[in-house]
Amino acid sequence: MPRPRSLTSRQLASAALAVIDRDGLTALSMRAVAQELGMSTMGLYRYVQDREDLERLVVERVLSEVDTDLPDSGASWRDQVEVMARRLRDTVGAHPEVIPLTVVHRHHSPAGLRWSETVLAILTTAGMSGERRVIALRALLGYLIGAIQLEHLGPLSGAGTTAITRLPPTDFPLMTATARTAQDMDADREFLGGLRLLLDGLDA
Repeated sequence: MPRPRSLTSRQLASAALAVIDRDGLTALSMRAVAQELGMSTMGLYRYVQDREDLERLVVERVLSEVDTDLPDSGASWRDQVEVMARRLRDTVGAHPEVIPLTVVHRHHSPAGLRWSETVLAILTTAGMSGERRVIALRALLGYLIGAIQLEHLGPLSGAGTTAITRLPPTDFPLMTATARTAQDMDADREFLGGLRLLLDGLDA
């Protein structure tokens, strides 16, 4: 008879997330997670088939921390969307190495789908439907995914921005000027500024 299972999906996900947070995404493996759990690698195969299964568990583990309750219904739809965007950014941003996995596995995450369901409810209440609602949701997701990746995996500020300011201004006058301005902007201001530009377009 097979041995009874003694680990929950959340325990497996938490162990895999601990490996990623500590050692980076490239360190995620069946062996590393098994060691984190204090078990044999073969024992881990009782619970998951491969690394991809672990990745999906991690994504669900992270996204399950996002508050998907509808924000204050008395607020404008724009303010409600901004609240949802902040919640997603703050939660995913707490685990930067997991960001690439959220892009790949988001469609398999019930928690991620619940976030989208709440946003769609806000957009619907705002009068959006059909193709416009499709475009609005995908535009928001595209912005959030890109902005979170840029903030944590390839920041526009810091060393990269400093390097751009040192380019020959005769060849890159606008890039160097923009980079100098960017040096004085913090991540929150940049993120919210871009989001509000997008919401302006959706509100038009």
